[in-house]
Amino acid sequence: MAGARRVVMFPFPFRSHIAPMLQLAELLRRRGLAITIIHTTFNAPDAARHPELTFVPMHECLPDGVTDPGADLVEQMLALNAACEAPFREALRWVVRRGQVGRWREVACVVVDGQWYAALTAAAEVGVAALALRTDSAATLHCMLSYSCLFSAGYLPIKEESCDEVLPPVEPLRGRDLIRVDGSDAERVREFIARVDNAMRTAAMGVVFNTFRAIEKPELHKIQRQLPTLAKFAIGPMHRLLGAPEEHGLHAPDRGCVAWLHALPPRSVLYVSLGSVARIDRQMFDEMALGLAGSGVPFLWVIRPGFVTGIADEAPSLPEPLTAVVTNGRGKVVTWAPQRDVLAHPAIGGFWTHCGWNSTLESICEGVPMIVQPCFGDQKVNARYVTHQWGVGQELGEVFDRDCVTEAVRRLMVGEEGAAIREKARRLKAKARQSVEDNGASTVAIDRLVQYMVSF
Repeated sequence: MAGARRVVMFPFPFRSHIAPMLQLAELLRRRGLAITIIHTTFNAPDAARHPELTFVPMHECLPDGVTDPGADLVEQMLALNAACEAPFREALRWVVRRGQVGRWREVACVVVDGQWYAALTAAAEVGVAALALRTDSAATLHCMLSYSCLFSAGYLPIKEESCDEVLPPVEPLRGRDLIRVDGSDAERVREFIARVDNAMRTAAMGVVFNTFRAIEKPELHKIQRQLPTLAKFAIGPMHRLLGAPEEHGLHAPDRGCVAWLHALPPRSVLYVSLGSVARIDRQMFDEMALGLAGSGVPFLWVIRPGFVTGIADEAPSLPEPLTAVVTNGRGKVVTWAPQRDVLAHPAIGGFWTHCGWNSTLESICEGVPMIVQPCFGDQKVNARYVTHQWGVGQELGEVFDRDCVTEAVRRLMVGEEGAAIREKARRLKAKARQSVEDNGASTVAIDRLVQYMVSF
């Protein structure tokens, strides 16, 4: 019986990971499960926003520099796993004991973020069934699980002369689309992926995906062959299944930008946001700005603090041509935007995105075509699927300058190619909507997930 059991959840402490974990927590709570969130003190979720959930903070001790802005992302993830394994194990044991003595409902299972490979192992040691929540795409997990195969087949390491060749084990991905983090050591990236792979195969009982079958059915089938003993649940898009308001944990959103959109024609505005983590140098920033100014297309651009390297706490100055565009009202710059509301606005005709999975799903759900500028990690996988598998976006190209930016923006927003992409995006939006309707595939999957959880 769902109402008699408790599920423990452990989000990875990045904003793009915390939000989907809390979405899943609310979906499970609505189906009668009690929820406890174990969390790090680093980037802790805001418990006050979720009074119906129970929050248990850990007291991890992180090495110096791990939490610094601009820290090596791969080293950060490896260090977080090493530092949090023991505190998580103890926190989980504490929650289990409270259930055993009757102070709380008995623990059914634990759901940990898929990047917490150490926590998956720790949960098994405590004797609690563990499921992994993948906050990225099924295609990304398939890519990670394929790395050892890619090495044994001689596809890795990628050679410069073959980086544009499609790799058969992970088609449609090319060498350049594989997971990597610029500035991080390739061997350390491979080590992290190998640890995730091993934990999934040895310690997880199941895996939950924030995706839907209509968009990633082939990838889900491939994962079934790679992980045949794991239970699998595709329950996305979770934000649409939940119908919940957007979480804003990084910056307070400028809601004035939505009012600004009201005055603009349908499908006329390009929304530009490269997410909550990516950073670019001043030269690239200027080329983006000058390309936008030269396109003649109205735009809404999110420029958060720290977005441009070397400028930590204030917005960079805009090149003069862009300043004039903003002054005359054809463009607007904000430090943060209510992204779901923006993407749902009829004035939005395109989304220039880093292709983080949350942003990709949100764009798909609103039928907004994309210009892709992946920065690192799984974003490169997502970008390839957006452009070459689903056909709902286009690449900027390898050359990045103001002329290429202007051409890409105009091609998407006012060209015939953009119209064709927009029609594909409209059809994909319909499939996303169908997945979360009554008896839709994702609605059925979340009910199956609850039944599976209380079976332990």
